Amino acid sequence: MSIDAASAQLYLASRSPRRAELLRQLGLRFETLPVEVVETPAPGQTPADYALATALAKALAAARSAPRALPVLGADTDVALDGEILGKPRDRAQGLAMLERLSGRVHEVYSAVAVVAGGRRESALSVTRVHFGPIRAEEAEAYWDSGEPADKAGAYAIQGYAARWVKTIEGSYSGVVGLPLYETVALLERFGVKVFPRPVP
Repeated sequence: MSIDAASAQLYLASRSPRRAELLRQLGLRFETLPVEVVETPAPGQTPADYALATALAKALAAARSAPRALPVLGADTDVALDGEILGKPRDRAQGLAMLERLSGRVHEVYSAVAVVAGGRRESALSVTRVHFGPIRAEEAEAYWDSGEPADKAGAYAIQGYAARWVKTIEGSYSGVVGLPLYETVALLERFGVKVFPRPVP
């Protein structure tokens, strides 16, 4: 994010444009510190534990390279069906298979946030139930060919074309997009980061 570095309130340990936009929605001033961490669930690890561990790993990795002593925010969002984590599809076949599995079903989205500052670390988790209506095979194929689902957990973006399949949602919409704002604000305020409405121009 191109801002005066001296005015930043926090660092965002992510290169996700969706998370950056959600933070901007709150009027927060931040710099991005993208990091690479291993994103592979351990054997037997639950979706909740995996999301929390990954969010914290991202925040800790970014904190090690942070040039200033500001809170660092890490986040991770995972789609799970029947307790199985559906990551980002590695190819078209896997993406279409994910959409076929989600069709007409209820799945969960685990969206975790972690904040690190000094020796202190705190995390929070949002779990949202999303009910998809039927997805016809030709719709799934056209959706994949649009390019939108290729880098998305569960092979869909709720803020994009996939919204047409969402019958109901129980939980945090922003969490499904990639950053549960209620939990994020609560964490940041505990670290002294003030979140106020953006001034009207």
